[in-house]
Amino acid sequence: GRNAGGCDSGYSCAYSNNVSWKTESVPMAKEINPRLAFERIFGTGEKVDEERQKRDFYRKSVLDLVRQDAEALARQLGKTDRLKLDEYFQSVRELELRVQRADELSKIERPELELPQNVPSSFEEHMHLMYDIMALAFQTDSTRIATFMLGNAGSNRSYKMVGVNEGHHQLSHHRNDDALMEKIRKIDGYLAKGFAYFLKTLKSMPEGEGNLLDNSMIVYGSGLSDGNRHSHHDLPIVLAGKAGGTIQTGNHIVLENETPLNNLFLSMLDRMNAGVKSIGDSSGRLTQIDA
Repeated sequence: GRNAGGCDSGYSCAYSNNVSWKTESVPMAKEINPRLAFERIFGTGEKVDEERQKRDFYRKSVLDLVRQDAEALARQLGKTDRLKLDEYFQSVRELELRVQRADELSKIERPELELPQNVPSSFEEHMHLMYDIMALAFQTDSTRIATFMLGNAGSNRSYKMVGVNEGHHQLSHHRNDDALMEKIRKIDGYLAKGFAYFLKTLKSMPEGEGNLLDNSMIVYGSGLSDGNRHSHHDLPIVLAGKAGGTIQTGNHIVLENETPLNNLFLSMLDRMNAGVKSIGDSSGRLTQIDA
């Protein structure tokens, strides 16, 4: 999807099409092709040849030279320019890690997963494949964090597999019409079943004395509670997983009005020992989820 121009509500399309952000102004572009996502996480499985080794050697050398020049330049810059340079340093470091990761992946056996060459034409197959890739990534500790968008904000996908021919966004402006709201419920139910598939997959993977879901924190939700009014209040959010026994599951919690969603994210960061004091508009922690 495009990241420029205006989308619904007058916001930049970058906010509609991205859920993960590197900085407050730089989105992390999503990968929608299951094969490319799998290869980025686990590698291609091909033996490292001489040409690739040579390419990685030169890439590392260039990165070393870039760092030396940038460090010398930093001493001559003001605060604002140094912040920009720090952001650039971070990009260089991420590239270094990807080169290092590619080298490590060439020496280990990849998990088995049958993947299509292109994006599946079936939405359900596509969704399940992406969930499977995330589960394998967690199981192998290839990454501990993943974000997944089931669709761009404002997506007008139709869900004919559950008898809904109209577009999702079109239906979200239902004007309280019972028939249209029933179709929205069908879409919500279908997507929730897909999420349940992911949770069942995690639960089926043993880890320690429990399973992978027990040691995870999985958030499912949306930035809107009511598409008809474009309301961002009283968001229906699911938090699954026990985070190693630190979260009490099985509860329906109704929070005070105007409680920021970032309070949940801050509480999750605490369980990752991130040492973050606040995030966005957070106003505290959600002690209601504590075990």
